Amino acid sequence: MAAADDYSTNGNGPSRTIRLTIPAKPEYITLGRLALTGIARLRSEPLSQEVLGDLKLALTEACTNSVRHAYGDGEGTVEILYELYADKLVVEVVDEGTGFEPPSPSRALEEEELAEGGLGIAIIEALADEFEIRERTQGGSSLRFVKRFT
Repeated sequence: MAAADDYSTNGNGPSRTIRLTIPAKPEYITLGRLALTGIARLRSEPLSQEVLGDLKLALTEACTNSVRHAYGDGEGTVEILYELYADKLVVEVVDEGTGFEPPSPSRALEEEELAEGGLGIAIIEALADEFEIRERTQGGSSLRFVKRFT
């Protein structure tokens, strides 16, 4: 398990970037949630418990997808990148596993049949202001979501 912290300025204003690498095991997902709580406290204006709860749920669903689908044998890591800006939080969950083809949440909901993992993706999409999931060219998957605070 590893963590890194960086403070930088870019075109979107000052940001705080934290990178956390955890083993791809369910019991370590809690560490990602704890880190998110700590990161939220770095803001000058605290997040409401509702917004923080939504962010924790979205993060849990994203990490659970990597833990469940990326590594068949459970050996591997999940990297969580948090980018905190004054007006938003960007979270990216990355693994180097086999990846998976996410079901289309809108189609699955219409058919009232949710494939395993489909509900988690639908939850993240509903809670985030931006959402993207993709296969990485070097292998694995990247799931990124953004929550705006304004």
